[in-house]
Amino acid sequence: MRLLSTVLLLPIATAIYAQDNTHAFDYDAKAPLDIREAGVEHRGLVAVHDISYSSPKGGRVPAYLVVPDGKGRFAAVLWGHWYWSNSEFFNRKEFLDEAVVLAHAGVVSLLTTGPGARPGHVTDKTPLSEQQATDLIQAIVDMRRGADLLLERQDVDPQRLAYVGHSYNAEVGGFLSGIDKRFKAFVLMAGPLSDEVNAQSDEYKQYRQKVGPEKFDKYAAKYQWLDPGKFVSRAAPATVFLQYATREDFLTPARAQQYAAIVTEPKRFKMYEAPHALNAEARRDRIAFLADQLRLKPPPPDQVAAIPDLPQPPNPMP
Repeated sequence: MRLLSTVLLLPIATAIYAQDNTHAFDYDAKAPLDIREAGVEHRGLVAVHDISYSSPKGGRVPAYLVVPDGKGRFAAVLWGHWYWSNSEFFNRKEFLDEAVVLAHAGVVSLLTTGPGARPGHVTDKTPLSEQQATDLIQAIVDMRRGADLLLERQDVDPQRLAYVGHSYNAEVGGFLSGIDKRFKAFVLMAGPLSDEVNAQSDEYKQYRQKVGPEKFDKYAAKYQWLDPGKFVSRAAPATVFLQYATREDFLTPARAQQYAAIVTEPKRFKMYEAPHALNAEARRDRIAFLADQLRLKPPPPDQVAAIPDLPQPPNPMP
């Protein structure tokens, strides 16, 4: 499971926020996005544009831009997929059907493929590699550019922007909630949201012994600032909806409650009897939350019910 390996390889944070490196997420907001379109598919009156845009950290960000029929002004949602590496939806496809349904309710969506899932990406499997941090920073910056792309559109209402992220990209959303105040609402699904909480787990303690306490502690000290808990604790005034699953090995209900305690009000929290992929109930709740926060007419229940479930692959890790 990519989530657990990512959680274990990311740094733990000390209780003291000793170093403010939020400049690491800065970029030139005036630089051209260099949007390129490879094609467009029409699903009824909804247009699904196959695009890419330039990443400030190098390379290009593959994405789907889902646009409703009409002139707007529309609400907008930025979506981040999970990092379950043996899933066919380890890419921008995860939320595509959901975004098409929301397009009928008046939402422009941007669904990105994260750095770790892009063509040509080679994962450094060395314990505590620098790539863990650089990929995470790039993911956060690329999402900020995704918000730029949406908000540059004349048919988008800048007061109605939301973010939805699953697993690894829920963590990315935790950072965004404290960094970027253009978002009105966040849905963070089954993601690790605090290194301080994670550091208390047996899994962390065992991994520290495995790689060597000295090496682990040196890495942790270097990246102690890169803790989503330090950012999601400053999410206000955005409303955060936290969705977690009961059938998890690492993100247990007790750990999810600890994450939730860190998030600022206003917030909502709900557990689902489901694996990491979550389920139809979570999807219905998520769409209802977005409709409420973005002032939408809710999509017809039959359209929501027709969205396929996200398949839960077997855990690839021994």
